[in-house]
Amino acid sequence: MLLAELKTMAGGLGIKGTSSMKKAQLVEAIKAAQSGGQSGGQSGGGSGGSEPRTERRVRQADKQADKQTEQPVEQPVEQPVEQPVEKQADTPAEKAIDRQERREAPERREGQGRQARQDEQRGEKAQESARQERRQQGQQGQQRDQEQQGRQQGRQQGQGGQQGQQRNQNQQAQADQQRNQNQQNQQNQQNQQNQQNQQNQQNQQNQPAQPDPEQDQQDDGDGDGSRRNRRRRGRDRDRTRTGGRNEPDTTILEDDVLVPTAGILDVLDNYAFVRTSGYLAGVDDVYLSLSMVRKFGLRRGDAVVGQVRQPREGERKEKFNPMVRIDSVNGADPEAGKNRAEFADLTAIHPADRLRLETGHDEPIGRALDIVTPLGKGQRGLLVAPAQAGKTTVLRAVASAITANNPECHVMVVLIDERPEEVTDFQRSVKGEVVASTFDRAPSDHTTVAELAVERAKRLVELGHDVVVLVDGLHRLGRAYNVAGATGGRTLAGGVDAAALTATKRLFGAARNLEDAGSLTILASVLVDSGSAVDELLLQELTGTESLVLRLDGDLAEQQTFPALDLARSGTRHEAVLVGEQEHAILEKLRRGLTGKDGKDGKGTAGLLDRLAKTQTNYELLSTVQRSS
Repeated sequence: MLLAELKTMAGGLGIKGTSSMKKAQLVEAIKAAQSGGQSGGQSGGGSGGSEPRTERRVRQADKQADKQTEQPVEQPVEQPVEQPVEKQADTPAEKAIDRQERREAPERREGQGRQARQDEQRGEKAQESARQERRQQGQQGQQRDQEQQGRQQGRQQGQGGQQGQQRNQNQQAQADQQRNQNQQNQQNQQNQQNQQNQQNQQNQQNQPAQPDPEQDQQDDGDGDGSRRNRRRRGRDRDRTRTGGRNEPDTTILEDDVLVPTAGILDVLDNYAFVRTSGYLAGVDDVYLSLSMVRKFGLRRGDAVVGQVRQPREGERKEKFNPMVRIDSVNGADPEAGKNRAEFADLTAIHPADRLRLETGHDEPIGRALDIVTPLGKGQRGLLVAPAQAGKTTVLRAVASAITANNPECHVMVVLIDERPEEVTDFQRSVKGEVVASTFDRAPSDHTTVAELAVERAKRLVELGHDVVVLVDGLHRLGRAYNVAGATGGRTLAGGVDAAALTATKRLFGAARNLEDAGSLTILASVLVDSGSAVDELLLQELTGTESLVLRLDGDLAEQQTFPALDLARSGTRHEAVLVGEQEHAILEKLRRGLTGKDGKDGKGTAGLLDRLAKTQTNYELLSTVQRSS
């Protein structure tokens, strides 16, 4: 029997304190109560054979309860709780127990079902607890294995601890050094970027007439990021776009109006222009896309001839007209210039071909220069003179002489920060090309003119031409670079930027005689005794780079002696290669006599001019000197 049934039975027998009794105690109490009842019955005339039957009944009930407890939970409890083997006695106690058991049978069955379900739940909980315990044990085992491996690795790392520490120190030192270098590089890059930004800002301020295609397309054009497209949203989705961002429409339709144009190509950072009005930016310049520049291998300074498309009907007029077709580059087919050699890759040699400056009896400047400083193709010459010494007059005479005696040479006169009337004199007296930037223009215009002119000369030299560039003056170009050029981050004495000297020196150093191409001759004037720190530092930088020096004497100029040549301080390097050994010996003898180096009383420049006046040609003068020896 179950504990609840025994408690109910004990309650029916009048046994008290059953709530705290165990099953065995309840059985004993029930037995004792029944024994007491039977004893009273016997004393009152009851049957004596009821006690053994009652004991067997209790034992049978206990066995039946144990069997029910051992049965599986899944089987329904439908059998009666007790099946007496023998017929029960008709005692009042037994009848009461039977009635009580019959009444409580459904409750006992329901209680047994609940107990079975509770046992099933407890079994499931026990199984779940066991699974969780096994998982925890497995995790603890893995953790112990990892800790053991970590301790083993720690011991292995500990064995090489000193070497690792030393390597770490070396790596740390290298990392510190690398960080310092990176910081310096970043600082230098930032300085260079700031310099470029300043230069671009100055160029934009000083060149109001130069259009900016990138800005134009962003503001008003059909670029992908233009404000016009942002306003129109998706209204132009079906419109065909032939040009990409910052690229004009270069398609040519049957009804398009094409206008021929020509000019010098100026390639900048993000765009290119064909300068149609000279070497400076103008309102009639033509925009050239960088894709066409890359397609034909164009370079800065190329002479480009092409076709410009006029705005179509209903199309908004741009600030610039794009070139849609290139007909020729430097007078040749555009495809032919793709494989031309780079100017910097060509081999430079000493000048060997002479440029004679003697033009006639009444031109003493050219005759004097042929004797004092012979000039050759590819010469790099400096005309050093104080103010009011006649350097501009000398350059004009040299330009006229070269155009007269050497028509195969392309003469370019570059006038920097010059007076407008001087520009007019050069244009009227020199048959060559005159490139000028007058003093009323911005310093950035001076640098642009000089750079583009030299680049144009390089392109001609690459094609095999001989070019002579006369610069007046190089000191003004240095001043312009010092004001408008990109700063180099280092300032010299007098507030002179080192980058200004480098840029001027680079331009002057372009002169050379090339072995497999043409030659570039540069004769530039430099002002001395001006009190300017830029002029003095520039002359110091250029000293030693020249292959010809022509100095003018200010004292002779004050005495109205022209040309006021300083014979003792003028000369040409490797003169024998240029004029020949025999003529070189005669010239040396004449110079020693004029300067007094031969022990006689030399008359200098005045004596040279006197001899030039007495002879008709230099050949006659040199023959006289040769016979006198």
